[in-house]
Amino acid sequence: MTLLNPAVDVPPAPDTIHWLREPAALDQWLEKGSGAPLALDTEFERVNTFYPIPGLVQLGLRGEFCLVDPEVAEASSRFRDVLADPETPKLLYAMSEDLELFRRWLGIQPRGVLDLQIGAAMAGAGFSLGYARLVETLFGETLDKSATRSDWLSRPLSEAQQSYAVDDIRFLEPMYRWLEERLRERELISAFREESERFAEELARQDDPGKHYLKLRGGWTLSPQQQGVLRELVKWREQECERRDRPRNRVLGDPLLIAIAEKMPGSTGALSNIQGIPSGAVRRYGDTLLQLVEKGRTADNSGLQRIAPPLTRDQQAYFKLLKRLFVKSAEEADIPVELLAPRKRLEKVVQERSLDNHPFFQGWRERILAPFRADIEELLAS
Repeated sequence: MTLLNPAVDVPPAPDTIHWLREPAALDQWLEKGSGAPLALDTEFERVNTFYPIPGLVQLGLRGEFCLVDPEVAEASSRFRDVLADPETPKLLYAMSEDLELFRRWLGIQPRGVLDLQIGAAMAGAGFSLGYARLVETLFGETLDKSATRSDWLSRPLSEAQQSYAVDDIRFLEPMYRWLEERLRERELISAFREESERFAEELARQDDPGKHYLKLRGGWTLSPQQQGVLRELVKWREQECERRDRPRNRVLGDPLLIAIAEKMPGSTGALSNIQGIPSGAVRRYGDTLLQLVEKGRTADNSGLQRIAPPLTRDQQAYFKLLKRLFVKSAEEADIPVELLAPRKRLEKVVQERSLDNHPFFQGWRERILAPFRADIEELLAS
């Protein structure tokens, strides 16, 4: 990968950190760069809470950088509008946690987001490449990461924290320019936008408490009836965590919910006898848990979406054959196979022996996989 010249392509670290202290000042600053790509990052805390607590918003626009306190960003109507505007590109790196913060904090699903980590993978830089490593490779600058785990809620922030925060956005716009050039050569500019949007929408769907039980892979051995109970328990747990703003394990952890679903207790005594259930949880939630067990147990669970089981030995062998075709496609396009064909999606294809309802031959993937489509379909039909 060719290094860019930092003196030309990267704005220098500012001598003075610029803060926007009032919503009106933030509105005005954003209005100046209307429609231009906005570099965006956040710092937050999430140790003893269910919701991430915003600590700082970092913004970059046309070579200018500013730091914004959460209460200022929250009160800025222009900031909310820009986040929701699909025509204003938002440049982020590994954006999943930032997008979750905006959904839970501001109730906004940002549009027009571009995850430069995804773009880097499409450009041939490697899958899930860290920001600091790509900055060093492209621009020859080594980032100081000592402030990564510092307290972002206390004020004032130290000089080291402020410099760290600016560095997290200072390279995003030149990185984006580099990606545009590389992706244009590969005819993947629209694919980059498409995949970023798809990923953002997929992240938003994960907020559904009624679907969260599907993430508890250890529950795949449960019967449909037991999984129906688990669905009710997990949905309640998610809502209770949101209501109390507590981490999941502070209410009831996944293994305990699976154990309750497996035993389907009908009394407080039976619930108390399940190994690992804290007595305090029985006292606090016992009646509710028993009601949820009964609701899930007596429901019609015939159409319930089941938790995906691990592949059988025969399926594993079939998976390897199928993956070889996807690896060949990925190698020819110089795109990581992990991006082209994520493992969970391939496993689902193997289990269903069908490409129906799978996006492998839709959007940008269709062109990459076209030379191997016949071989893939022949293997699936065998």
